[in-house]
Amino acid sequence: MEAKKVADSVTIMTEMIMPNDTNPIGNLMGGNLLRWMDVAGGICAGKHCEKYVVTASVDHVSFQRPIHLGDVITIKAMVTRAFNTSVEIYVEVYAANVKGKDDRLCNSAYFTFVAVDDEKKKPTKVPPVLALSSEEQDKYDSALRRREVRLILSKRMKPEEALNLKEFFQVNG
Repeated sequence: MEAKKVADSVTIMTEMIMPNDTNPIGNLMGGNLLRWMDVAGGICAGKHCEKYVVTASVDHVSFQRPIHLGDVITIKAMVTRAFNTSVEIYVEVYAANVKGKDDRLCNSAYFTFVAVDDEKKKPTKVPPVLALSSEEQDKYDSALRRREVRLILSKRMKPEEALNLKEFFQVNG
């Protein structure tokens, strides 16, 4: 299977925050934002895999800044690494006012999607990722550690089996 460039599947979604999207104090509800992030991530993963995908996990969602009624958000999703049947997708959320001012990073998270075949909807192999820029390579390299954390937290790997985490946390001297 031939490797695919990160740029080939980048997905960008834009939404305006309407009254029905907000909580009683006028901020975007987190659940609505997570849904949009999942949609953008799923589209990105599907484009990379050229398959249907299902959400397998969401890592450490960080709500850094509030998003207000009337703001316009831009959600950017990009594949960071492919494993056997899954892909990790990095999703960033930027908000600005309707005039395009006060642009700010508000949220980010890593999603994992599993590709499934058309007939039996069983996991199927995915193409590797070709990281071209230094930023893409950094995210690609660190994806192994994030994957080990996910597997440990889901009890699918024992901490002592996490080779990349051991290297990361190993103290010299």
